[in-house]
Amino acid sequence: MFKRTHNCGRLRLSDAGKKVALAGWVHSYRDHGNLVFIDLRDREGLTQLVFDPETQPQAHKLARTVRHEWVIAAQGVVQPRTEGMKNPKLPTGEIEVLIHQLQILNMAKTPPFEIGAAEKTGEELRLTSRYLDLRRPEMQRKLQTRHRVTILVRDYFDKLGFWEIETPMLAKSTPEGARDFLVPSRLHQNCFYALPQSPQLFKQILMVSGVDKYFQIVRCFRDEDPRADRQAEFTQIDVEMSFVDSNDVIGVHENMVARIWKQILGIDVKVPMRRLTYKQAMDDYGIDRPDLRFDMKLKDTSDIAKQSTFKVFTSVIENGGVVKGLCAPAGDKYSRSDIEKTLTNFVADYDAKGLAWFKVKQENDTTTLIGGLAKFFSPELQQQLLQRFDAKDGDLLLFIADSEAAANKALAPLRCKIARDLKLYDPESFEFVWIVEFPLFEWDEDEKRYDSLHHPFTSPVEEDIDKLDTDPANIRSQAYDIVVNGSEIGGGSIRIHDPKVQAKVFDLLNISKAQAQQRFGFFLKALEYGAPPHGGIAFGLDRLVMLLAGTDNIRDVIAFPKTQRGQCLLTDAPGEVDQKQLDELNLRVQRHSHIIEEKADEQS
Repeated sequence: MFKRTHNCGRLRLSDAGKKVALAGWVHSYRDHGNLVFIDLRDREGLTQLVFDPETQPQAHKLARTVRHEWVIAAQGVVQPRTEGMKNPKLPTGEIEVLIHQLQILNMAKTPPFEIGAAEKTGEELRLTSRYLDLRRPEMQRKLQTRHRVTILVRDYFDKLGFWEIETPMLAKSTPEGARDFLVPSRLHQNCFYALPQSPQLFKQILMVSGVDKYFQIVRCFRDEDPRADRQAEFTQIDVEMSFVDSNDVIGVHENMVARIWKQILGIDVKVPMRRLTYKQAMDDYGIDRPDLRFDMKLKDTSDIAKQSTFKVFTSVIENGGVVKGLCAPAGDKYSRSDIEKTLTNFVADYDAKGLAWFKVKQENDTTTLIGGLAKFFSPELQQQLLQRFDAKDGDLLLFIADSEAAANKALAPLRCKIARDLKLYDPESFEFVWIVEFPLFEWDEDEKRYDSLHHPFTSPVEEDIDKLDTDPANIRSQAYDIVVNGSEIGGGSIRIHDPKVQAKVFDLLNISKAQAQQRFGFFLKALEYGAPPHGGIAFGLDRLVMLLAGTDNIRDVIAFPKTQRGQCLLTDAPGEVDQKQLDELNLRVQRHSHIIEEKADEQS
């Protein structure tokens, strides 16, 4: 094989006259009878090879035998393309390489899909032949983006004095909300390890150990149903810091994010980033991860609606509910049919019982509400609604009457849908926000007890600690999430370092002392030996790269992902194992037999 001198995609017009050697895969092949053209591909791009029978008949003869995805090496001289043959879409589009020698390194079977048009192929087939799917230039770019992000992160934290420290993959099961992946132990019969859902307890123990500043790019595991933006096996940028408050943690990490966006996309991100309290986010946007590329805030109009004669509104308010809505600018583009079918059906998917609406119309210098429920609102009440939303001619007002939680659940996605439909934002833009002051607890109506909104080691804000004894429902936490374009990319908190506070939190979560010792005993013991104030954060690396790469499918940025059902189609995992392995682990697999009863045809 020739010693490769350049990667495909690197040669330019300034290299004309150089003798070069390239190697890669045959991306495309064109036999014009006289000249043969091959586009050679490697991870850096494409280079056009030319085979001339008059100058190198042997290489030309061999070139006529090659096919798509064969692996070849070629040696020749760089030359400018003739006028009219240049390709401005390619970085190498001004040159080609006249080949003197050709070597076939490996032949390939006909691929199950065309590499250059794989986007037309179903994802299942592409995942089954992932080694071919990853050859695609767009997939190579995504892998490169992921690599660059990890290098930037490591360099950033190293310069700030953080140490990268690995934490165990095989650990004790300490349930954190999702199901654990369990690993049976051969040496300790009937005992199990758990794969970590996060390094949470270990990184806090590192702070107790005096490490001061830790980070890790770490694999985590949660046995839950995958989604488009979630995998059972995922990667975190995990960080913990000692002797800090939430402002310190936020400052370090918004600067990290700004650096990544600048280096990867060339976009300047303004810091410090905007901050919203959890209450502000829920009041104005109905969700704790709002998309701020457009405004369109939600408004509670219960005080106005209760004065109307529309009984649906008034009865909901009388029963403790709210009437909440939004104003879609220039929303009169939606017809009555669009509203009553498309938009109403959309919110029904989020359990909304209905969608009320008005259109804003200006006639003779007077702005009024028309259609929908206008007849139930007096002219005075209509003007109050118009003022509440600052509505203008051509706008559309949409309302949901229900509990506040139910109204938010439906209005938040409706807000985003309308913004997409009406093109209210630049899809290439990014808007960042920190959500702070989350509630420490949320009430579990089914269990009739409090649950942690984040995790049980999150610290209350100092001025709310007394409420642990008197008013737990209104305790704010020192938690913070960073959100971009409606997607949470990271979240963390200042941790509890006082064993007495930790014990009170466990008590409110209905975790007994015995349960706490059984689950977290090793960690609680560490807190008794002088734990510093500390806090941290974790970023979802996969989701971060997904946003940077401009895709909405997290599987696109993971080299070997799982499907929605948690399967690896490439390796056919999960799969059965030999009985010998089960016996060594003292495990027995219960196999169910299915009996199919055939019913006699009633006609026979």
